[in-house]
Formats: sequence, C-alpha cells, structure tokens
Amino acid sequence: MQKVTLPTGPTVAYEDSGGSGTAIVFSHGYMMNRTMFDAQFAGLADRWRCIAWDARGHGETDWEGSFNYWDSARDMLALCDALGLDKVVHVGMSQGGLVGMRAALLHPERFYGIVQLATQAGVVPENEANAGFGDHVMAWIDQGPNEARLAFMGNLILGPGVDHAYWHKAWKAMPLAKVRDATSALMTIDELWDQLHEVNVPLATIHGLADIATSHELGLRTPMAAPDPRGVTLIPGGPHAVNVSHPARVNKAIADFIEELAAENPAIRENA
Repeated sequence: MQKVTLPTGPTVAYEDSGGSGTAIVFSHGYMMNRTMFDAQFAGLADRWRCIAWDARGHGETDWEGSFNYWDSARDMLALCDALGLDKVVHVGMSQGGLVGMRAALLHPERFYGIVQLATQAGVVPENEANAGFGDHVMAWIDQGPNEARLAFMGNLILGPGVDHAYWHKAWKAMPLAKVRDATSALMTIDELWDQLHEVNVPLATIHGLADIATSHELGLRTPMAAPDPRGVTLIPGGPHAVNVSHPARVNKAIADFIEELAAENPAIRENA
C-alpha cells in the first residue's frame, strides 16, 4: 500500500502493481475498499498495470468531512496525474462506476474506455432488498455496527460466494464518521441519465443477474443510452460484488474489452 496527498485534498491510499502496460484504474463500491479488486490484480496484472485506490470515506484514505462523487471523480483524475498516467482504462464497481462516469464527463480524453461494473447512473433504487437501508445505516452511524446491521449490509452487497467475515471485520473497523460521510455522498447523488449521451468513450457493462442492490435491468439503461457501448456481460448467480464472487468471468470480460480497444488503438500496450 502506498499513499499520496492530492491537490484535491485527501491523502489517498492505493495499490499499484507496476509494469509498463496501459493502466487499469479500479474504483470500489460503497462500504468497500481497494482490496475488493485483489482477484482482478491476480488475474490481470501480468498483462496490464493495475491500480486500485480507496475513495474518500473508505479504506485507508485520509479525509474527514462531506463530499460528493464529483469530488471523488476529481480525486481519481488527480491520482492519475500523480502517477503520470495520461490515459487509462477505468473499472468502477457500483459507487466506483458513478465516480468513473463523472470523470469521463469531466475529461473524456483521459480514458481509453470505462467498465461499468454492477452500477447505474441514478439514485439508490427503492426495492424490497433496500427496504430498511436508511434505518440500518442511520443506526450504524449513531450506535455502531451490530450483527443485524452487518448481516443486512453483507446480504445487500456481498451475497453468496463472498467471504462475509472478511468484510464484517473491515466494516467493524470503519470509523463512524467515515460511514456517515460515505452514506451522505451516496444518498445525495445527482442523476446522470440525461447526460449519458455525452459520455464519449467506449463503455463496457458487467452485471450479476442476482444483484439485489442494483438490478441488471437498471444497469442496462446505461449502455442503451451511451454513444459507444461495447458489449454487456451478464453473469448468472452474480451478486452485487460480482467481481469478488465470480472473478474469472469478470476478469475475462475486462480483458476482452481491453483487447477490443487495443485492436483499434496501438497506444494500448500490455506489459513488456
């Protein structure tokens, strides 16, 4: 793990596999952190440089206070600047996809392409699975996590095929102020549905068919509206954290997307 203080404010924790290839920047979901992409590093870092970072309100990044996903998008672009990366492939899971979409709207020239992983372009959907979300999280912020709150969050985000104990331990260690600030950013997002036609970069979509936090039907609205959709991968049995539960399938979809881009653009290089 490395850290860098960005001109946008936070001191960001990140992992960098190194290498001479085109960089893939991974942005995690709400209540997660950079380690959720360990299996992507294991499967892809031999071919491309892999970078995963902790956004504001999460992991080991140092930041206190309110923020929004436009702030996080600027953080991600500033991290790329700090690492000397002019142009990258971005993979954003859930919250990370909301961040990547905003970064692509701000500076499309910085991206060879973006992968929208278990994400969408609007507000938190109201559905049966999310029922009680506000009550659970507000109680968490006020009183800390208990087994019922940990189980609720685990069922919503992780689903089957994921090590819940690892994430329960991580959530117990999260300062309550970080949970508060991260939740505030999530609950105050601005919808981007009417701006998707402005996302002028190639876009791939990956979604689990068992995602109860963000349905695949909602996720599919993005490639239907974006100017340059490059394929949709739907994974049977895949929960919200589908890259953790089904890493081989997700890694292949990411690799296929980058290979397609590289066939069109020789600037995209694999590690020497």
